[in-house]
Amino acid sequence: MILAISIINNFGKCRFIKLYREHMAEQQQQIVVKELFSTLNTRPDGVCNFIDASKWFGKGARIVYRQYATLYFIFAIDASESELGILDLIQVMVEALDRNFKNVCELDIIFNVEQVHWVVDEMVVGGMVAETNMNDILDAVESQARLARQEQGIGNGGVGAQGQPPSF
Repeated sequence: MILAISIINNFGKCRFIKLYREHMAEQQQQIVVKELFSTLNTRPDGVCNFIDASKWFGKGARIVYRQYATLYFIFAIDASESELGILDLIQVMVEALDRNFKNVCELDIIFNVEQVHWVVDEMVVGGMVAETNMNDILDAVESQARLARQEQGIGNGGVGAQGQPPSF
């Protein structure tokens, strides 16, 4: 099972976090992010992308991570998940974000975090991998974006999907 997904920049700022386990207080989340970043940031290049996470997520938990440019994509998993499978899932997630944002960068994640949630929610449901097909993920995200645009058009009194307002 996937216990958590996080994106942290190379300064230790958490840009995205999603937990699939019991509730963790915000203060505890901040401590975990700080310690996790400190651990990852001091690891030399070329070492394994898996580390023990028992300290933060309980016995048998592991961290699988991958760094792309200035961002660490981090998955906390239990013993039932495959580390190599999660590395592939990280690759799919990054490619989906890249295609969704047309060359994703940290600012896209900061200012469009709801779209990051849409991508992750299509891929992982309740801590279990639900979808890995890039086209299916992006089709669902585009449908969600269309609904959000329609809702925004209706909610702000604009024309939106309702057509022209009646003339009296």
